[in-house]
Amino acid sequence: MKYHRIQKDLFVKNRAKFIKALAPNSVAFFNSNDIYPISADSTVAFQQHRDIFYLSGVDQEESILVIYPDAFNPIHREMLFLKETSETIAIWEGEKLTKETAFQTSGIKKRLLAYPI
Repeated sequence: MKYHRIQKDLFVKNRAKFIKALAPNSVAFFNSNDIYPISADSTVAFQQHRDIFYLSGVDQEESILVIYPDAFNPIHREMLFLKETSETIAIWEGEKLTKETAFQTSGIKKRLLAYPI
């Protein structure tokens, strides 16, 4: 783990502050940074985009945060999309967040989606 665990309440408060600044019926999308190749077999060390980290605490590539506070359906108000993980991915790329650990990190509880690669 890169960081000492940050309490999820901080990220919940950060999202609430951000939502207050949004215009009515707005949708905000936040994508994590990409992993950039520098040669055929090497990449630049991953560094998360500050906005998505500030709002969710998620520090993982291929993550998407969607905030739509005026959505009719409450499960669509905060959505976090994560790369689906497995034991093989953990061996080759390192441990990734699961739905459970993403909730513990971000406080987003209504909708956590993992998508296959």
